[in-house]
Amino acid sequence: MKKRATIKDVAKYAGVSTAAVSYVLNGKEYRVSPDTAEKIREAIRELNYIPDYSARSLVKNASKLIGVIIPQTEDSKQLILENPFYSEMVSNIESRLRESGYHLILSGVDKGESYLDLSVQRNLDGAIIMGIYPEQFYAELKQVEIPIVLIDSYINDPWFSKVGVDDEYGGYLATCHLIERGHRNIALVTGSIRKDGVVEKRFLGYKRALREADIFYNPDHVFEHSVSYAYGYEAGKTIASKHPEITAVFATADMVAFGVIQGIKEAGREVPDDISVIGFDDIFLSRMFVPPLTTVRQDIALKGKRAAELLLEIIESDEPEKIDRKEVTIPLSIVERQTVRPLKPRS
Repeated sequence: MKKRATIKDVAKYAGVSTAAVSYVLNGKEYRVSPDTAEKIREAIRELNYIPDYSARSLVKNASKLIGVIIPQTEDSKQLILENPFYSEMVSNIESRLRESGYHLILSGVDKGESYLDLSVQRNLDGAIIMGIYPEQFYAELKQVEIPIVLIDSYINDPWFSKVGVDDEYGGYLATCHLIERGHRNIALVTGSIRKDGVVEKRFLGYKRALREADIFYNPDHVFEHSVSYAYGYEAGKTIASKHPEITAVFATADMVAFGVIQGIKEAGREVPDDISVIGFDDIFLSRMFVPPLTTVRQDIALKGKRAAELLLEIIESDEPEKIDRKEVTIPLSIVERQTVRPLKPRS
């Protein structure tokens, strides 16, 4: 059996020190010249060198593994895979981590499962957790002795760094966009409204916009169940067939908006001629959908990248306990496409 190449073999082949090889392997090529880095990569290819990450983990007490954890807050077990919002986010987190020599483990956590068990079993160097509610495993998170960054969470605790958007303002922005175009009977189609969650904040923004415009808040115009295409579809059919007074819909996620539009169409009405629809997120499919979706844009790529950078800043610090935890808010804006139109006054 052919002997497996070692880091010393790579260094000897390239004519450099083992330290220089280590810099390249760990994403720190800036510490060597471009010519040296290329020699090392060539040696790795020629020798078919495969780094022994498990051995390095034992020596350095670091696994180079980062957990990205998405709690299952909906009934759907396929939520992670079926929603492009998560794929865009995770893709950008992974890309930024890989630049620094880290590897990503993606996990969904079902209701009742423990974050603590996951981090210990996997020997993670850090974790990024999306969409956790304040009451959900909150106490045990503080027992996990690894850096944690939260995305889209309203846990107010300096123990964690956070990345998110102003969801209340986003809901307000979307609803105002419809009001400014003459709509007054505006439905909300949304996931489960839970205290201090993203959905609740967007719901509160919707209510604020109605209140400021002196529009009566009608609870019968709120359709609440899950953040899914399937529920959006059912809500869209109901709105189109049973609520002739509704002229516009704010869907709190683009995937929900897609379902709403299809449901409206199958009930025999048109978007935006009969009913206007605005979404939230601006996932890449929003541009390709027919008609292209008007939506509240958040920079999903930037959100993922900044979460990874905050985590790496803590992990790679010589004194991580002294690094100030930060809160980053990604800006929001309206992207106007073809699913909202001004309401013509009734003659």
